[in-house]
Amino acid sequence: MEQLVYINGELVSRDKARISAFDRGFLYGYGLFETMRSYNGRVFYLDRHIARLADSAAFLGIKEALEPEKLEGGVLTTLKANGLEDARIRLTVTAGEGSRGIALPSTGNLTTIITVEALSLPSVEKYSKGLRTSIASIRRNNKSPLCRMKTLGYMENMLAHTEAVGAGCDEAILLNTDGCVAECSASNILIVESGRVVTPPVDAGILPGITRGIVIDLAAKLDIELMQESIGVERLKKAQEVFITNSVIEIMPVASIEGREVGMGCRGKITELLTAEYRKLTWSSIR
Repeated sequence: MEQLVYINGELVSRDKARISAFDRGFLYGYGLFETMRSYNGRVFYLDRHIARLADSAAFLGIKEALEPEKLEGGVLTTLKANGLEDARIRLTVTAGEGSRGIALPSTGNLTTIITVEALSLPSVEKYSKGLRTSIASIRRNNKSPLCRMKTLGYMENMLAHTEAVGAGCDEAILLNTDGCVAECSASNILIVESGRVVTPPVDAGILPGITRGIVIDLAAKLDIELMQESIGVERLKKAQEVFITNSVIEIMPVASIEGREVGMGCRGKITELLTAEYRKLTWSSIR
């Protein structure tokens, strides 16, 4: 089936999808995106993704031009038009065309792009045994407000991931400018120690992930103590369990860090428990 792309309210074939050469998203990375997952034709926590995008858009000065209901409708329309039920969805919003220079946009003419692709996930073995990770040489600037947003400027993440793959690993762990753990190149990170879950706070320079937030809620429901604290490298390496989260892969265990085995080198009990509860939540959302 031909892939259809949503651009500013219209569905066009992939080979005809175009934006202006003067779009600020293309020229300056002035825009935001959200990556979501659908289950049986329903987008999981679509409202939270739209809300996070709107919060970031307010900081960037483009919120007034956003139409949340139209964005939600566009996501669902694009999903249905592509005939997919279990899919990976990306919603991109840029500041659109503008006058020359780096002044903030004033026209309010945003560019909205929505793409939908068949879901591709890591192997069952990866979910059981976990990912190999390395610590990236690139540092996350936790003093920058952009850390808390899913902006189009993703080069740091891409370079960190490329470095990890080059070292024979699956994912990169980024430290912040204080030398503490921030997040991974495409996910949040959490550790388990003495029966409790710990994750870096937002001011460590992280994106407040949707799945991370759900895990925080699930931990409370399961009476698992969860703290948001700074995590140093040695504390990370001594953790009994480590796992990462994002909206597509859900919850994924970490098997090793810099070649050092985490726990038993496979998914731990608390990670398994949270994974089971998360999957119950996804299934209940599609009934």
